[in-house]
Amino acid sequence: MKKIFFLIAPVMCLVLFVNCGEDKTAQQPPAALPFPTIKVVRTSVDNFVSYPASIEGIVNSQIRAKVAGYVQEVFVDEGEMVKKGQPLFRLETQSLSQDAAAAKAQINVAQVEVDKLKPLVEKNIISKVQLQTAMANLEQAKSNYKSITANIDYANIKSPVNGVVGSIPFRKGNLVSGQDSQPLTTVSNIEQVYAFFSMNEKDLLGFIKSIAGETLDEKAKNLPKVQLKLADGSIYDHLGQIETIGGEINPNTGTVQFRATFPNPQGLLRNGSSATLLLSEKLENVLAVPALSTFEQQNKNFVYLVQGDTLVTKAIVPLANVKGLTILEGLNEGDQILAKGVGSVRPGTKIIPQLTTLDSILNSFDKVFK
Repeated sequence: MKKIFFLIAPVMCLVLFVNCGEDKTAQQPPAALPFPTIKVVRTSVDNFVSYPASIEGIVNSQIRAKVAGYVQEVFVDEGEMVKKGQPLFRLETQSLSQDAAAAKAQINVAQVEVDKLKPLVEKNIISKVQLQTAMANLEQAKSNYKSITANIDYANIKSPVNGVVGSIPFRKGNLVSGQDSQPLTTVSNIEQVYAFFSMNEKDLLGFIKSIAGETLDEKAKNLPKVQLKLADGSIYDHLGQIETIGGEINPNTGTVQFRATFPNPQGLLRNGSSATLLLSEKLENVLAVPALSTFEQQNKNFVYLVQGDTLVTKAIVPLANVKGLTILEGLNEGDQILAKGVGSVRPGTKIIPQLTTLDSILNSFDKVFK
């Protein structure tokens, strides 16, 4: 028995030695890896604040029937360019033509009566009063005829301006009148267009303060140029100019309406179009870090602060995102943070900091600092 014990004991010691070696290896922390870091700096960047905008032609003329009648002809189509005075619609005028013929006959009757009475007055056979009454009847007949012929002319509806024809809800055979809620169409002059947008009271105060000038008149002369982002995401080729700011705040929405004017030589912007107005805003002396250096947890934003070779979470307050940058509060100038790889580390991770530049992290050919 003693021999068996002596044989087993060395084997057990060997197993324990191997197991203890494995435990020591498992408890060793992973080796620190190199990660890019940057120092937080203050800079100035150009930001663009966006506002939904609606586009309207500088002239929007609603075309309505001045007289009731059936549409006989539609001479134009939707989207067609028309000139001032060009025919658009013709209404049925048969009943008006009959009224005109009757009015013309009344003129002839009244004229005959005047011609008959004139020699009698000259011979003092009748009084002048009878002739004056006949002449008044003649003038009334002429006036009635002119009114009817004017209505006939109203049945030939022409464009009052140069522009583009809008939708045409009424077609040949439809009965129309001046009391219709819908116009026959709209002709819009879109050589220039208005972009209407609204700004809340807080933004309005900041906007007005940022414009050079001591008085409102001086500030009005220095209103900035603006851009448009079109529905397809492209930027419109021409800059616009803010021209008017509403004089009162809408009590229902708490906003003020602005109007900017844009040239439209190619006719790309149409009446009723939607776009996004971009207003340039200079952010001076702000703290900025790459957006990819930040992360979110439980609706709060953080960065990894580098303390020696260890990562520590630091809460931040993002103010704006501009060209891959996050403008923020909550850090100090000169703080060193993890630039990339926030998804592959955790608080307490040890790294080998490799200090780099902001431009290299953004990987942009555009100069970041202004």
